[in-house]
Amino acid sequence: MSRPNIIYIVSDDLGYADLGCYGGREGPDGPVSPNIDALAAGGLKLTEGYANSPVCSPTRFAMITMRYQYRLRGALEEPINSRSKGSATLGLPPEMPTLPSLLKDAGYRTALVGKWHLGYPPHFGPLRSGYEEFFGIMAGGVDYFTHCSSSGDHDLYIGEDTHKEVGYLTDVFSNKAVEHVKARAADARAGTPFFLSLHYTAPHWPWETRDDAHVAPEVAKNLFHLDGGSVNAYRRMIHHMDEGIGWITAALREEGLLENTLIVFTSDNGGERFSDNWPLVGGKMDLTEGGIRVPWVAHWPAAIPAGSVSEQHAMTMDWSATLLALGGGQPHPDYPLDGVSLEALLRDPAQRFERPMHWRMNHRGQRALREGDWKYLMVDGHEYLFNIPADARERANLAKREPQRLADMREQWLAWDATMPPIPPDATVSLGYGVKDMPAR
Repeated sequence: MSRPNIIYIVSDDLGYADLGCYGGREGPDGPVSPNIDALAAGGLKLTEGYANSPVCSPTRFAMITMRYQYRLRGALEEPINSRSKGSATLGLPPEMPTLPSLLKDAGYRTALVGKWHLGYPPHFGPLRSGYEEFFGIMAGGVDYFTHCSSSGDHDLYIGEDTHKEVGYLTDVFSNKAVEHVKARAADARAGTPFFLSLHYTAPHWPWETRDDAHVAPEVAKNLFHLDGGSVNAYRRMIHHMDEGIGWITAALREEGLLENTLIVFTSDNGGERFSDNWPLVGGKMDLTEGGIRVPWVAHWPAAIPAGSVSEQHAMTMDWSATLLALGGGQPHPDYPLDGVSLEALLRDPAQRFERPMHWRMNHRGQRALREGDWKYLMVDGHEYLFNIPADARERANLAKREPQRLADMREQWLAWDATMPPIPPDATVSLGYGVKDMPAR
């Protein structure tokens, strides 16, 4: 089988149950995510897949390097914010091997459409880290109509040059992705595959649908949009993204590429204030399940059996390692991967293997370890032990009932943490809002 074309789609702050295929409810206009649901029905859905972090830029460091993000100084920001513009340390070092750079070495054409959020030029940027083409934003979030960041700077780029374009950002990204598929189709049919990262900002704040251009002046000075939004507007934002994914799928079909294109869809972290994370608790910035368990869908008709569902534990960097393996790329010997390839799982979804997963957060001194059915968690100095299959909402703390298991998992976490650089005192946590703005979850 020839190597697949790869489209790596990442949504922003999507909740675990926001999609229909994960139990999400319909909106007033009907199903919220029919196109993503169709990809899941025609491919593989993971029910216990995780993000590398409960906040955006750290996950993106892991996604592109296929290594625990804690190894890089920029990833210790939670998250990188606009004040880092001009910094020579808070970003992805260009010398670091990446998924796109290693796939490019293996013969792929590489491009990023959408959100970068791994440091600003002139020190950092997509073109310095393996992407041949870039159309998108450098910041963590922008207005969907003005394309300005929270600092007020215009933040839409082609390569490293700012670019003005009229349009609702989700649709702009979807249309650019369709254009890219069509531009690469002839070469792909001739045997030169492409790797397209499509990183939406949807459904990240501000809460703007296609019909909400009038909101842009109101939120220009505070994109967190703390006094606006609604569940229905949020669902429409997801639906706009889903429509765009449908356009891309249609373009692949028209070009005869759908059969041998691997589409992977996920979120960078758990949901935010309007998200549906049921049955999980917590969300963005939390190491409870709602902050890190996310949708994972993979569609590749040539290899993945339709209707596949798996409980395999995996996290962001594992999927990136999978794409590298499928593309014939080789890890750099000086930067061994922490991610584990899931290639065998794609061909046989019944397969399972043990995959311990570790997290830590500067915010609230959080730490977590998921191993088998069990999860060790610490928040604000309090330790917890949960059996996740029996208690996905993490309400029944078994720490006192299982003291030896708690001690063993604590020691495993500490041994792993000792292999990672410490969090420096100048690392920042940027919350944007707190209980003064809305009640705690």
